Amino acid sequence: MCLCTLGAHADEGMWTLYNLPTAIYDQMKQYGFQLPIEQLYQTDNAVKNNVINFGGYCSGVVVSPDGLVFTNHHCGFDAIRRHSTVEHDYMLNGFVAQSYEEELPNDNLYVSFMVEQKDVTDQIIPQLKGLSKEKQAEIVDSIENAWLKDIHQQDSTLRVEVKPFYEGNKYYLTTYRDFNDVRLVFTVPKSMGKYGGETDNWMWPRQTCDYSVFRIYANPKTNGPAKYSKDNVPYHPKSWAPVSMQGYKPGDFAMILGYPGSTSRYLSSYGIQERRDAMNKSMIQVRGVKQEIMWRRMLSSEAIRIQYESKYAHSSNYWKNSIGMNKCIDSIGLIQQKRQFETRLRHWQDSTGYLKGQLDFDKLAQLYQKRFDAVRALYYYNDTWGRECDELTRRARQVHSGIEVKGPKDKKSKQYVEFKDNSKDWDLETDRELLAALMKNYRNHIDKKYHLDIFNVVDRDFKGDYRAYVDYVYKKSMLMKSGKKIYINKKSFDKDPGVAYGLCLTELRATLRADLLALADSIAQQEQWLCAAKLRMEQDLPNYSDANFTMRMTYGQIGEYSLGGKPSGYYTTARSLWEKMQKANENVEYFAEPVMHELLGSKDFGPYADKMTGTMQLCFLSNNDITGGNSGSPIFNGKGELIGLAFDGNWDSLSSDIFFDRELARTINVDIRFVLFMMDRWGHADRLIKEINAR
Repeated sequence: MCLCTLGAHADEGMWTLYNLPTAIYDQMKQYGFQLPIEQLYQTDNAVKNNVINFGGYCSGVVVSPDGLVFTNHHCGFDAIRRHSTVEHDYMLNGFVAQSYEEELPNDNLYVSFMVEQKDVTDQIIPQLKGLSKEKQAEIVDSIENAWLKDIHQQDSTLRVEVKPFYEGNKYYLTTYRDFNDVRLVFTVPKSMGKYGGETDNWMWPRQTCDYSVFRIYANPKTNGPAKYSKDNVPYHPKSWAPVSMQGYKPGDFAMILGYPGSTSRYLSSYGIQERRDAMNKSMIQVRGVKQEIMWRRMLSSEAIRIQYESKYAHSSNYWKNSIGMNKCIDSIGLIQQKRQFETRLRHWQDSTGYLKGQLDFDKLAQLYQKRFDAVRALYYYNDTWGRECDELTRRARQVHSGIEVKGPKDKKSKQYVEFKDNSKDWDLETDRELLAALMKNYRNHIDKKYHLDIFNVVDRDFKGDYRAYVDYVYKKSMLMKSGKKIYINKKSFDKDPGVAYGLCLTELRATLRADLLALADSIAQQEQWLCAAKLRMEQDLPNYSDANFTMRMTYGQIGEYSLGGKPSGYYTTARSLWEKMQKANENVEYFAEPVMHELLGSKDFGPYADKMTGTMQLCFLSNNDITGGNSGSPIFNGKGELIGLAFDGNWDSLSSDIFFDRELARTINVDIRFVLFMMDRWGHADRLIKEINAR
């Protein structure tokens, strides 16, 4: 356990900018923030205008007048992988575009700029009273669609989102401008961009150079959003983040802007217990099975590594996160802490009568207990047949919903579906092994109530041999014949073993959904009232809403922490990375190419060396409040200058999605000087260095 903290305590909070509380801004100034408050949100060159939603799952920052974007390497991972082949393996070897013409376009990749945000609670809440949560979502969608239509009449490049805040007690409308032509410009080799792999993931000290570079392209006539075209030109923003080479020291102000995905800080103790025991434990078990197979198969072939590396990275990231979160929940006694707070909230409710007869803690406990088995089965289902699934499962699910039906509408017998050849994205043997192992694993861990009917077929026709069943379906099913028309209204369709398998998956999903929906509204309503009670009891304090992938600001300071009485240090050095590289024989995830040994073993880092320490600093710690989705977020100093990119949290505070530990919580950032060093000394990307114009 933490005994003391060196430097400042972390300041909890993921704050919306348009309504930033004065008390928060005053605290920021005390910590060293030097810009006027309007420079955060309101002006044309406001800091928020330089920050982007990257692809709908990460964050990023614009760093040049020609639309150059920095984000994390792991955020660009899939785009890099899609451009990689065994002959030109950009994932393994890195990529440098020497001109605009060499920059690589990416299907379905976009970036979004937030234009404005406002409170629309009074226009939304009155229309939702007395409705189920499902019906409420439909109403909100219809309102959002109407507002989207209105804004498109004013400006077709804009879109709007309406999202709930404070557990549905408030609603905000956010306006975005999306750019859909985003091209890969630069990436370091995987040895640097993912240095330390799963060994170092979530760990400190860290030496990972976790960044990649993209560029936004625009319509040459309007400088606005446009679909990909060879005629598009680099986007010219009104402002971009100035890049600072001046470094930092302990206690310096640090601010992160980005798009944190999801937190549950208002969640009840009963919800936390469900998260630990039904969700996290299930995810840990299934992904452990999945990842062992992926890893072994990836080691057998470079082609397979390229095909599965992104899937493996996505799976293992939250596998390890779940392990760490459960460890932290138990080590700090989080459930008991929440129970104590809820006891205090009960006493306050009894004394004030607020939400009396509505918020009922005993009822909430009973509701969570009733749905435990269904939630556990759902998480096993999702990690067996949902995320990173095999190709047969993907097609088997999609054929029942989510694929375009072609052919004449007036002749059902001629209607068909068709799967494109995507064989470059998956490996037959790997997929078969994964599906057989995961089906057996699901059956062994989940109650019969939530079994697939197809298990009876495996027992009856294949004597319980899952691999034999999987091999049969892959061989016999029309679904696996890429490019072949599959007529959906013929008898052969219903008899197809892949179609039958997909139907079983669909039916099981429907059963799980029905069991969960039966309790979902009641639980959501109780959690909403619980949040409302907390906000009312603490109405004299500023309170932020849980993350929901809208832009948030978190502020704090640079500094280390202490665990077990030992100081962590607040930065890592080139020397520490070089020393780790020497251990590659013991751990393959510490491998780096000879050129990296040479570069990081140097004694002369030129302008990239820190002026105080004389060495090049690689990664550093700040006590900002972040979560998933913040990957690639810019970290700014007190002048609003870019000093790094956030890319991870620390193992010792992985319960932060549900509880922010002020003593232990730290953000791990890659130093912008390490970023520029690799662009310069490894990539020789002179045109990019000049374009960024760091000072």
